[in-house]
Amino acid sequence: MSVLVPVPFVLEVPAHCQLFVAFDFGQKRTGVASGNRLTRTATPQATVNAEGDARFVQIAQRIHEWQPDALVVGVPFHPDGVAHENTARAQKFARQLRGRHGLPVFEVDERYTTTEALSLGAKDADAASACLILEQFLRSLP
Repeated sequence: MSVLVPVPFVLEVPAHCQLFVAFDFGQKRTGVASGNRLTRTATPQATVNAEGDARFVQIAQRIHEWQPDALVVGVPFHPDGVAHENTARAQKFARQLRGRHGLPVFEVDERYTTTEALSLGAKDADAASACLILEQFLRSLP
């Protein structure tokens, strides 16, 4: 089940879901972050610089290594909340992750995360965006 999390929003995430991996999907690069419910913090990880199936090979390696309880995917929208081409691409990516890994996947509204990451001086804006997406999600949990 995908759930789009606008901020602020209280989300019912099962208590056993403690470790998360988040993705800032892009057609050429996908930012990655890992984090946990206890500290409600996220750490940027190396960005996946691959497309298509090659992307999923690298993601599968990380999921195997980190053993998260659930995944989080940032879904972009126009500033007024209207969906666009990349909205559908990110949602398809979320469905593919769910199908490939059998983990819960939560979708989070990721408007302005790249802008924020760049304004904070991020060297890897994709990984920093994934980190912001995950921290936004973690803050929404009760």
